Amino acid sequence: MEKSRHGRIDRLVKERRHDTYEERRKWPEPTVCTDCRALFANGRWSWQEAPEYAYKICCPACQRIADNYPAGELLIKGLFFAEHREEIINLINNTESLEKKERPLERLMDIVDEKEQTRVTTTGIHLARRIGEALVHAYQGDLDFTYGDAEKSIRVTWSR
Repeated sequence: MEKSRHGRIDRLVKERRHDTYEERRKWPEPTVCTDCRALFANGRWSWQEAPEYAYKICCPACQRIADNYPAGELLIKGLFFAEHREEIINLINNTESLEKKERPLERLMDIVDEKEQTRVTTTGIHLARRIGEALVHAYQGDLDFTYGDAEKSIRVTWSR
């Protein structure tokens, strides 16, 4: 059998996944979000006051919210949630407030009650995981998480 000079032709080619919200280039500094007023300066997003001459864009978090395309999803299952709904919603909101102070692109998108679960969506993977860990810390229960899309999305499930 003759060897090919071009290598194996039956190998699988792994396609590069396109993430619309991934920052492929560095924003000009300073850059301010026209929606939430977050500022990109010194290589990171923060909640500082933007100068008048700042470049203006819609940040990735605001774009995800506008497109309704979450990076994080937390599914809350079990009767415990129904019995402690207000406390758990407060925990979710408090966790978001703490995370958002340090990471302006990590935000809560929506909390939707479905038939047998509640779905919490977030703009980033860190917030979804941090909320799940806060639920386990406060109320115990079972926590499971799965990363998808080369760790650009996460699905967290908490039940009790």
